[in-house]
Amino acid sequence: MLRQEIAASYQELSEEVEHGAEHPEPVEEGEVDDDQEDTSSAILPVLDSETGTSSPSVRFSKTCLKNVFSVILLFIYLLLMAVAVFLVYQTITDFREKLKHPVMSVSYKEVPLYDAPGIALYPGKAQLLSCKHHYYDHIPPLINPGQPGEIECTTQRINYTDPFTNQTMKHALIVQGPRDVKKRELVFLQFHLNETDQDFSAINYLLFSSFQEFLNSPDKGEFMKDCESSYSSWKFSGGFRTWIKMSLVKTKEDGSETVEFKQETSVVNYIDQRHKPASDQLFFVVFEWKDPFIQKVQDIVTANPWNMIALLCGIFLALFKAADFAKLSVKWMIKIRKRHLKRRSQAMNHIS
Repeated sequence: MLRQEIAASYQELSEEVEHGAEHPEPVEEGEVDDDQEDTSSAILPVLDSETGTSSPSVRFSKTCLKNVFSVILLFIYLLLMAVAVFLVYQTITDFREKLKHPVMSVSYKEVPLYDAPGIALYPGKAQLLSCKHHYYDHIPPLINPGQPGEIECTTQRINYTDPFTNQTMKHALIVQGPRDVKKRELVFLQFHLNETDQDFSAINYLLFSSFQEFLNSPDKGEFMKDCESSYSSWKFSGGFRTWIKMSLVKTKEDGSETVEFKQETSVVNYIDQRHKPASDQLFFVVFEWKDPFIQKVQDIVTANPWNMIALLCGIFLALFKAADFAKLSVKWMIKIRKRHLKRRSQAMNHIS
């Protein structure tokens, strides 16, 4: 009976082996490698250097260090991703702020000749006695002051209504200003006021950019009204020689260009040696260019869109690389964890 039972068991075992050889189970390539590594690790356990026995604690410590190192790297790359996102936000914010607040740029252009400016004088009851062009800051001594002299300037008189009240009629004397700044050209004018009922005597004037534009204007009255609305007016007093040095400032803003005159004024007292009535008054005024430089002021947007695009491309590339590395790190940690659990189960099965 015993022999018959042993023979029956042996025959059943042979049939199972033959069945397993004929119908093998499909196994994935990665699992085969892992099983081979796990089998080799199970068959060839780590031996202690002194005792020659297996040391699972050493293998566990290496795996633990790898996991800790992977977690640290993951946190570092997450931190870098957060920094990259902050840089993207800061870059876009700075670009918008620079667009809203452009920087003012000042440049100077040297010119040998200016376009002759227009000098609009409002003498009132005063009479123009003389007007001459001189050069190199030299004005010859006065001959018969208070008497009519030569008028060598290009002048034109015009009447127009006040642009602010539209009721008062204004009488203006338009004089062509100096041009040649290299030769220090100047215009010297002399006015005489016979009598006045005011406590203070002065003559108003304003400067506009081009005398030629005034001559070419079809409606000179409207032209002067626009000039008076756009430019500032000044005064020079009687009994003095007022020397006015002009400089030109062009401001470009929002696609439009405006012209403005800056002035430096020096006043010298006139010593009158004539026998005259007490109410008689003389006015002397000099117009000259200060220097050959036109000041140009314009708003410049310092934000460069190409620099911002390049910076954003670099930041997004770093984000994608960091995300890819983080994904690979997580996959590697999961794989190491599965491998460790499989080795542990194999070791337990081997011990049992």
